[in-house]
Amino acid sequence: MIELLIVVAIILIIAAIAIPNLLRARIAANESASVSAIRTVNTAEVTYATAYPTKGYSDTLGALGGAPAACATPAVANACLIDNVLASATAAPGKSGYVFAVTPVATGTINTAYTAGASPLTYNQSGVRNFCSNEDGVIRFNAGAAASAPVTTNGACLAFTVLP
Repeated sequence: MIELLIVVAIILIIAAIAIPNLLRARIAANESASVSAIRTVNTAEVTYATAYPTKGYSDTLGALGGAPAACATPAVANACLIDNVLASATAAPGKSGYVFAVTPVATGTINTAYTAGASPLTYNQSGVRNFCSNEDGVIRFNAGAAASAPVTTNGACLAFTVLP
């Protein structure tokens, strides 16, 4: 009986060491996936602006994507440049533990700039950093906080630290 208690105690000690490492690994994976998604949005925005020069950058994240049925003929409202999961990740459940937003900056009728942002759904569980980028293609980050939202302005994104 004592040997069984010792084995259970050893298993509990190993679990106590392993679980925090597993959670940190999950957060790192979610953050990596969100940075990759921001890069994908940057590429899609450049492609969108090239394909629709009278529109410029997209108005919304949804305009960069599109449901599979709508992607038979890409259009301004559904360019089919990103997957529909990312295009609709503007609210929970998001994608990979993050929610995303794209905000255009219009000059007249043409969107000449944009800001793409990502924020963790549940701070300290799905992620601990916010990410953003704009038309310069540089990914930036800052320490997240509980109930933070994706960045929506160019000035706020430029205040973030450049991701090395």
